[in-house]
Amino acid sequence: MNDPSFQVFGALALELAPSDGTTRDALPQEAAGALAAAIAHDLAGFAADAAALDLITVGAHYDPVELLRPGWPVHRELDQLGARAPGNRGEQGRIIAFGSHEDRLPGALAPSSDYAGGPLRLVPWLLSGEATIARQVGDVFERDLMERGMASAATALQAQEVFGLRIEHARYLTVHDLCALTAMQYEHAGLAPLWPILETALLSPQREAWLDAPPEPLLHYVDGEARVALLTPDAWRKRYARDVGDDIERLQRGFSHFEARQRQMAAVLMAHGVAVTFAHCSGDPVGEL
Repeated sequence: MNDPSFQVFGALALELAPSDGTTRDALPQEAAGALAAAIAHDLAGFAADAAALDLITVGAHYDPVELLRPGWPVHRELDQLGARAPGNRGEQGRIIAFGSHEDRLPGALAPSSDYAGGPLRLVPWLLSGEATIARQVGDVFERDLMERGMASAATALQAQEVFGLRIEHARYLTVHDLCALTAMQYEHAGLAPLWPILETALLSPQREAWLDAPPEPLLHYVDGEARVALLTPDAWRKRYARDVGDDIERLQRGFSHFEARQRQMAAVLMAHGVAVTFAHCSGDPVGEL
């Protein structure tokens, strides 16, 4: 597998309009190759040196939670498959595209049906090659793609036709851009307190992070997993509801809301591939996590 420092990870982001038509989430080899050539042409337009790097992609689209996972598993799968592709890199980089054969994609590239139908779908790509060039291209993309990374009209139309989607906007983003976009979406969805945990798992998995901000659930990310404090009603009351008094109905309602919030946050983390452990805590939950 190539050294990650020699690579740039990104995606063609497809913002979709509602559609009742037939769509496909995986393309046969010929169509995948044609779309890859269009992507390579667009990327070279943003940074000419991108043409000197190998482009590796797949004729498939995914939900953001499938790409934004610790270790970047979809991009790593592309990297591993691309490393076995025949041919040597010359002055111009190769275009390596993986399509379906008998409706099956190679390796572990099949998009999950669990996350189908969302309004944003991502076609992952990576650029790989000589370290100095890759870093320079990566710097340009990190600086510019979020602002001016619109796909060409021809590429957007091609993606719309081959996937059977109704595409409102098509643009290129690095995985860091995707993180920033997801953080903003989670903020709008009321999940902003959870983002630092997820960001640590994605970008600094060796570090620790806490969500310790009542009335939110208590979470501790450590050793590659998110530990969620499960509290007894009495322990919850001592930490979160000291001022409620003896209003049993209000206490029960508050505790039920707290448990629902725990399940919501755990579900989001697990969708992103973060391991979640529930730890029963009866005393000081911070000390027990």
